[in-house]
Amino acid sequence: MVLLGTFITFEGPDGSGKSTQARLLAQRLASLGVDVVLTREPGGTPLGERVRRVLLDRDGVRHAARADALLFAAARAQHVDDVIVPALRRGAVVICDRYADSTVAYQGYGSGVPLERLRELGAFATRGLQPRRTILLDLPVDAGLARRSAGEPEGLTRFETADVFDAAFHERVRMGFLELAKVEPARWLVVDADRPADVIAREIFVSIADLLELTHEAM
Repeated sequence: MVLLGTFITFEGPDGSGKSTQARLLAQRLASLGVDVVLTREPGGTPLGERVRRVLLDRDGVRHAARADALLFAAARAQHVDDVIVPALRRGAVVICDRYADSTVAYQGYGSGVPLERLRELGAFATRGLQPRRTILLDLPVDAGLARRSAGEPEGLTRFETADVFDAAFHERVRMGFLELAKVEPARWLVVDADRPADVIAREIFVSIADLLELTHEAM
């Protein structure tokens, strides 16, 4: 599989600002004439968006953590085949708001599904496709959840409202992300997300500009 583009993912606990920073980076690169595809997980395809509603809606339906992992993987497989790989083949920069690392952090570290099983599932769903750079927006759990609670109530997901996903769960998720970043420091960039959005965006752009070998003038 010949891939000419660059795959960048954004990860982090709830309320860390991933979606905002992914959008800002995509806009900055597009303004420089870079072919950019901004997408998200779960979602990105018609099937993925349907699965997203099943996974995130606050409908009171109990999900086993294994079932969540399998649903995320199903949406991811479609996403990789229909969106990510075709864009990379034509040489685009693909920016994805969450990817396989989220399943390891949430269903693995957070909910206790064996990490090795999740890694095997992830490799199958993604055909082994790994990001070249993963941006981890790190933020204390109480600050992240407070940000989410201060937003529009309809925007909250069951991972932020169901009793089973308490503060201890979100602490495990955060520690899981940090552990993943520690194991693969060449791929991950850990960013302090408890700062103004424009400051964070500048730090991220410098990292990505270096990865893409953009000129000094572009920075």
